[in-house]
Amino acid sequence: MKRQLAILGSTGSIGTQALEVVSEHPDLFEVYALTANNQVDLLVEQAHKYMPEVVVIANEKKYPELKEALEDLPVKVWAGSEAITQIVQAEPIDMVLTAMVGYAGLKPTIQAIKSGKAIALANKETLVVGGELITSLANEYKVPVLPVDSEHSAIFQCLAGEWDNPIEKVLLTASGGPFRTKTIEELATVTKEQALKHPNWVMGAKVTIDSATLMNKGFEMIEAKWLFGLKPEQVQVVIHPQSVIHSMVQFEDGSIKAQLGIPSMKLPIAYAFSYPKRLKSGLPRLDFMHYGQFTFEEPDLNRFPNLAFAYEAIRKGGNMPCIMNAANEIVVAAFLRDEISFPQMSEVIEQTMRKASFVGTPTYEDYVATDKEARKIAIELF
Repeated sequence: MKRQLAILGSTGSIGTQALEVVSEHPDLFEVYALTANNQVDLLVEQAHKYMPEVVVIANEKKYPELKEALEDLPVKVWAGSEAITQIVQAEPIDMVLTAMVGYAGLKPTIQAIKSGKAIALANKETLVVGGELITSLANEYKVPVLPVDSEHSAIFQCLAGEWDNPIEKVLLTASGGPFRTKTIEELATVTKEQALKHPNWVMGAKVTIDSATLMNKGFEMIEAKWLFGLKPEQVQVVIHPQSVIHSMVQFEDGSIKAQLGIPSMKLPIAYAFSYPKRLKSGLPRLDFMHYGQFTFEEPDLNRFPNLAFAYEAIRKGGNMPCIMNAANEIVVAAFLRDEISFPQMSEVIEQTMRKASFVGTPTYEDYVATDKEARKIAIELF
């Protein structure tokens, strides 16, 4: 039987690469549902190629356009964020790839877990905002949460066969982004065009900006805490500009395991889809003769304070990571609209974390209220 997939965020960077994996292994995978936020044209193209049972457009204003474009296909067309939450509960679905961007991924992930679906997790914000809730639900419903982020997939792969051996620490690698060598003075004048030119990875705009500020690595540290049952101090971020070592695990005897590969998201996507098997890939192989050396640096928290904010947020716990995430989503969107400078993003995040209401043991409803409040505060700060 082919594994039936729901791909949330099918028109984004992760979603499109996931569909390439499906195309390369049509005997193993079939697309049951595709969802997108705004990109109707690409969603229509994907629907014609993969013939899913259902497609969903989150922006309800785009529904008439999508419905008309697909009227010649036997494909159900739905609209709205609630429709996405409903479709993940469909009985035939085996696995849900959560590749949506931002806080919007939390609710459908919760519903997918409650419906017993395996989760291929590419939405960082789900664990950043509600890590305790998600891990508790996954345990309660006995649902596997398989990491798609290259770093967490690397850690997961390093732990294969080591489940009974305690982790001493994880070394979470980071490219350093496009501004790794910039001074504080230079960072004050960088543009979104410069920030969107990542040296190694091809990603969506929001994730690329998060990579430039190192907020992305802060999110990944929080993800690692929840995915692997770690304390924040057990996750060490290491700048590795070559992006070949995707992450490492150090055990109690001092041994370190590393997972290496070319910088392609198709590798961790395919591994999550097929685990515990590995699928044959046509991607280029890593050639060590092309690398004179691997280098490592400590992250500079003065130039990139967002990483420090992430450690502060997870140590405080409660709804603080939710506050930080909401503020970050607001400032990244503003930076992409040229309304705020690169350093101002961090300033607004820090002030929002100081001003928003703290809740020590939040419920899902608290997360919803916190997200709304923090966004409002952030907007008022610039």
